[in-house]
Amino acid sequence: MLRSNELDDIAGNTLFVKCENRQHGGAFKFRGAYNRLSQLSTDERRRGVVAFSSGNHAQGVALAAKLLGIDATIVMPQDAPVAKLEATRRHGAQVVTYDRRRDDREQIARDLCARAQGTLVPPFDDYRVMAGQGTTALELLEDEPDLDAIATPLGGGGLLAGCAVAARHLRPQIRIFGVEPEAGNDWQLSFQHGTRERIGFPDTIADGLQAMSPGELTWPIVHALAEQIVTVSDEEIRSAMADAHELLQMVVEPSGAVALAAALCRKLPLQGARLGIVITGGNVDADTFERIVKSARTSQATGA
Repeated sequence: MLRSNELDDIAGNTLFVKCENRQHGGAFKFRGAYNRLSQLSTDERRRGVVAFSSGNHAQGVALAAKLLGIDATIVMPQDAPVAKLEATRRHGAQVVTYDRRRDDREQIARDLCARAQGTLVPPFDDYRVMAGQGTTALELLEDEPDLDAIATPLGGGGLLAGCAVAARHLRPQIRIFGVEPEAGNDWQLSFQHGTRERIGFPDTIADGLQAMSPGELTWPIVHALAEQIVTVSDEEIRSAMADAHELLQMVVEPSGAVALAAALCRKLPLQGARLGIVITGGNVDADTFERIVKSARTSQATGA
C-alpha cells in the first residue's frame, strides 16, 4: 500500500492506495482464481478448468492452474491487449479467441467445458471467486483499520462484492463505493432503477470493465452494501494513470485506474476522509502506456 501527500492534496482526502498491479499475474484476479482452484477435488483437478476473460482473470486462472498442476483453457477476445494474451499463454494455458462484438464468450466456454467435463471458473459470478477477491479489503483494513471508505473499480462486481462483505464485517460503518467508466455505466443505471440493467458494448479504454450487465450473484451483494456507483471519463482515467506514474512511480492499466480517477476528480461524496483506493492491475503494454501518459500530459498542459 502506497501513500502520496501530493495525491491527498488533489483528492481532498487521505488516500491509501492498494497496489494490486503488483499482485501475482499483475492484477487482483489471482486472488479469486487461486481460491477457486485450490478448492477443486482431485477428480476436478484432473479434468481441468475453463475460464473466459478479457485478460486479467485469464492470467490469474492460468497462473493458479500452473501452480496447482491443473490444465486450463481460457476464452479471450481477439482484440485483448497483446501483453495479456502473451502472459496467459506463457503460464501454460490454452487460449481460444473470439469476437467480443459478435460471439457469446460464456457459451463458448460452457461448450468447451462440457466437452472436457471440466470446471468452469467465472471471472466474478462465483462465491468462492468473490471471497478470494475480498481478501484485498482484509489486507487494507489490517494495515489501516480506521478507514472511512473503500473505492474499487467495478466491472462484473466480484471485487466490490467480496471487498464489501469483508470490509463491512470488520468495520460495519465503512462506506463502500464502486467506480466504472462512463461508457460502461450498467451498474450506475442498475442502482438508479433498482434492478439489473443491460447496456450495449462499452466503448472505453478500460478494457477490463466492459461488462454489459451486473452479475447475477454479485448484483444483490453490491446493491445491498455499496453506497453509490460513480463514473469517470476515459480522459479522467488517462490523467489518473499519468498521476500514478509521476507521483507513485507506478504503471497502472486503464481499468485499474478508475477508482483513483474518481478520487482525484473528487467525484466521491467524501471530504477529509481516510479512503482506501484499490488499483486493480498494471497489465498494459509499454507502447500503449507511453501513448496514454503523453496524451494525458498534453491535455493537462493545454487545459483540454
